[in-house]
Amino acid sequence: MPNGNWRFTAQRGYFSHDSDPASWEFRARTLPSLGLVEKLYPTDDAKVERSSEELARTQWSRFLHYVDFLNTVDSQKFYKVFYVVRHGQGLHNVKETEVGREEWNRHWAKLPGDSKTTWLDASLTPTGEQQATEIASLWSSSSHVQVPQSIYTSPLRRCLQTTTLGFAPLLKNTVPVIKEGLRERLGVHTCDQRSSRSWIADAYPDFQIEESLTEKDELWKPDQRETIEEHIVRSQEVLQDIFENDGSQLVALVGHSGMSMAIFGATGWPKVPMAAGAVYPLLVCGEWLKEDEVEGDE
Repeated sequence: MPNGNWRFTAQRGYFSHDSDPASWEFRARTLPSLGLVEKLYPTDDAKVERSSEELARTQWSRFLHYVDFLNTVDSQKFYKVFYVVRHGQGLHNVKETEVGREEWNRHWAKLPGDSKTTWLDASLTPTGEQQATEIASLWSSSSHVQVPQSIYTSPLRRCLQTTTLGFAPLLKNTVPVIKEGLRERLGVHTCDQRSSRSWIADAYPDFQIEESLTEKDELWKPDQRETIEEHIVRSQEVLQDIFENDGSQLVALVGHSGMSMAIFGATGWPKVPMAAGAVYPLLVCGEWLKEDEVEGDE
């Protein structure tokens, strides 16, 4: 395995997005109740009403009770629910739409901006701010969706803005952690170049910045683009860190289109493109492999 003694596998059969295609013609969007399938679980109380109304009302609490149970079955397997969040529309997204993907990648992505806009470490557009604000409605009691216990965000501006707006109802009690590993694919594209640690600390004093985040961006290179395979390995490292050091069952990851695909790739899920501002849930099993199992897996 590329990342120590862990294997990560996204589980099927719990959310209605299982059949989402890994096609650029498709964009996954936020579904009501995040698409949690209405079903019964082996751990349901025998007194649970079977009406569709009752099932919908209790679906998330019963699902998480079942996840609790899964975490007791095998001492080598650990289960977490991840809310994978793509930032709202950024200034760079607008320019790419204007010129087309091919021309964007060939020329414009390498520049810090044009005569009207700067997209180096791109900020959200007004549309992107609205998309991020709409995420916050998920955490109201009427949606029945359980709130994340931990929030991790990419250090790029558009993700910090999305976290601030999308998780506003939760920030009094939950401190987001700024995590370098959640960045978009590294290199060449200036929109993916990070601002300084001191700027981030001044702009987001209530966020926690992981100790390893350097003052200057030492990962971005103007002439070398990270491959998807390298990005998947980086995402595996993020998952390993969270599984080893965070006991939360519900975890939000705020990042990018490329980050979401890398998380999907690291968990064996199809690389489904996400719409701007979308929230995509995954139940992930992290399996701790014994030494002989690791050797046999290589």
